[in-house]
Amino acid sequence: MTRFGVMKHLRVLGDAGLVVTRRSGREKLHFLNVVPVRLIHDRWIDKYTERQAAGLGALETELETRMSETIVKMFEIYIKAPAEKVWEAITTPEWTARYGYKALSEYDLRPGGAFRARANAQMRSMGLAEIIIDGEVVEADPPHKLAQTYRFLFTDESKAEGFTRITWEVVPTPGGFTRLTVNHDLTGAPLAAGMVTSKFSGQGGGGWNWILSDLKSLLETGERPSRRPDQPNPCAPPPDGWNSTRHRPRLPGR
Repeated sequence: MTRFGVMKHLRVLGDAGLVVTRRSGREKLHFLNVVPVRLIHDRWIDKYTERQAAGLGALETELETRMSETIVKMFEIYIKAPAEKVWEAITTPEWTARYGYKALSEYDLRPGGAFRARANAQMRSMGLAEIIIDGEVVEADPPHKLAQTYRFLFTDESKAEGFTRITWEVVPTPGGFTRLTVNHDLTGAPLAAGMVTSKFSGQGGGGWNWILSDLKSLLETGERPSRRPDQPNPCAPPPDGWNSTRHRPRLPGR
């Protein structure tokens, strides 16, 4: 394929929201945005195509890992809600306890302020500690931008991997929609990269794709996405005989 052919395909994918473009100095970087694909899969595609849908994310991770030592994942979604409401849903514990993994998140919204995500009752019953994620606020510009560090505390290995960096961008658009972009720099953190790009299953997982899909549904409808009768509930009580010393929890995304 010629260079112009590639440019044309990237432009079409960008118009569809499947590729997000950002400039870095003289370079023009293109990121695969799999959130819209995840939304289509969750709402319209049956369980028999799960492997094909998951393969798209796996291909992205494999190609980016081979091509560069720097690993930056970008996720973008449009939400029918004001920017102020989206910001509130990201930064207040009352909202963060209602979507995704339902971990109550606390922010001190000033440079150097603390960030903590607390395990909910279900997570604690699985043997997780009170604080499951920690970090620090780098920049806060309500309701438009939040930059922070982010570290999983699930295991000694994830603690040792250290902090990654997340930038949230909340941009109002015409028509009452808000564009939410999550830029996660995972350089040097392969364990964290695996967690945030994992696919949803009954044992955990889902990563940013699932969290943002859940957030969109909650803000637009007041409800989380409905499940098929045959689909496991990630927030259901643990099965009889659960033993946290024998079963390593997979929240979020392992």
